[in-house]
Amino acid sequence: MVGMTEADALNIVAVRVVETADRDRAIWTDADRAWASHAAAAAIGESGASDQFVAQRARLALERLHERVACLPGALRALAWRPWVGTVIIAAAFAAGLLADRVGSAQRINVLAPPVLLLLIWNLLVYLALFAAPMLGDTARRNIDPLRRLVTHLGTGLRRMRSRHQAGASAPWVATIAVDWARMAAPLYQARAARILHLAAAALALGVIAGLYLRGMVLEYRASWESTFLDPAAVQTLLAIVLAPGAGLGGMRLPDLERIAAMRVPGSENAAPWLHLLALTMLAWVVLPRLLLAVVAAWRERRRVRALSMPLEQPYFRRLLRGFHVAPNPVQVVPYAYTPTPAAVAGLEILLARLVGGTASVRIATPAAYGDDDDSSLEDLSAEPGPIVLLFNLAATPEREAHCAFAIAATARASAAQPLLVLVDETSFKARAGDDPQRVEQRRAAWRDLLRAAHVVPAFVDLATPDLTSADAAMDAALFAPVT
Repeated sequence: MVGMTEADALNIVAVRVVETADRDRAIWTDADRAWASHAAAAAIGESGASDQFVAQRARLALERLHERVACLPGALRALAWRPWVGTVIIAAAFAAGLLADRVGSAQRINVLAPPVLLLLIWNLLVYLALFAAPMLGDTARRNIDPLRRLVTHLGTGLRRMRSRHQAGASAPWVATIAVDWARMAAPLYQARAARILHLAAAALALGVIAGLYLRGMVLEYRASWESTFLDPAAVQTLLAIVLAPGAGLGGMRLPDLERIAAMRVPGSENAAPWLHLLALTMLAWVVLPRLLLAVVAAWRERRRVRALSMPLEQPYFRRLLRGFHVAPNPVQVVPYAYTPTPAAVAGLEILLARLVGGTASVRIATPAAYGDDDDSSLEDLSAEPGPIVLLFNLAATPEREAHCAFAIAATARASAAQPLLVLVDETSFKARAGDDPQRVEQRRAAWRDLLRAAHVVPAFVDLATPDLTSADAAMDAALFAPVT
């Protein structure tokens, strides 16, 4: 796994979907793919890191794909996060708090039910939900956090992309890009939405505080209380609990019992000290905790950006990394006891170029003689990195002392730098057997059984007329899936 930037990850996801979906190479040809790999390798150098190569290749590929697929640039812009969304949400929250013009009925504040009471209760419930979230399942967490989902949808075009696809998109794989990116970016976007919401909650509280002071400068508010069940002593105790964080933050003394009793309706007093206490309480209960939670969410967001990764062990990325060469990728082919036809050689060169993910320099050695047991054909191979391909003929009857012995010798020579690929050419056998799938499969099974002793899995391909998609998959499996 390898880390990368958010923009790089989205680019790679898009290019991977296009290259995987465009099986007929109608939009993105083999020549385009080889060019992208060669240009990326040349740009960063062969000593560069794998993640740099994959990211640079995606950037170069998209520059060319944008010219061919009209909807692709807009699709990627829609899927990328919009930084301004967070700014707008936070600014709107502050404005909403500032414009909340109802401080108290008839300019009177009931200290038992202050105008900020709902704000305090809401934030306390949020803290309780955050505390309980680790004990809940994923579905329950999603259900109790609709605001985070809303921010995610506002910040990205995931919902719009799905709707557009359902209505009929100009490129059918655009929705696949959206799905793949949503799956990869979901943890990051959740952390980002959490950070924005914490900052918005702090901004809302700050807006309310600013509004309290602005209106208090031009209007006189009176503070009082009334209750059917509570006496002054109980009110003093309750206020001491609720307002203690604000009083401690501002170094203020809470009203004594005599003062509380004097404020009971119809009594009252100037509300300035109470506005200070309410503002400090919101700072203590809302602003400071939310800012702390925003810092934690920002830390998680940065970690998840760094954790964006691609599964480089998958065949698609293994194929790309085999094309991580400035010069053409060397591939050495050793036919055994037969000479492939020109049509088979042409098909083989096309398949090997696709196998290495770039331009291939295919060198076909002199065919090894049947029964050659000194392995001279293998000894003559170059030591330069690149796949070694053993080429057998399906028309030949597989023999342990000949074909299997040669494959065992090649397996002993193979390494990480020179992986082994065993290809069995079906061209002449199909020409002789005709359209008889049963005979073809019987012969394939005989070759599989024989080569199992060499711990290799062969790929069966009609080199004269190869089915490129199935051949790609077969060759990838044969190159990286030895029998153990």
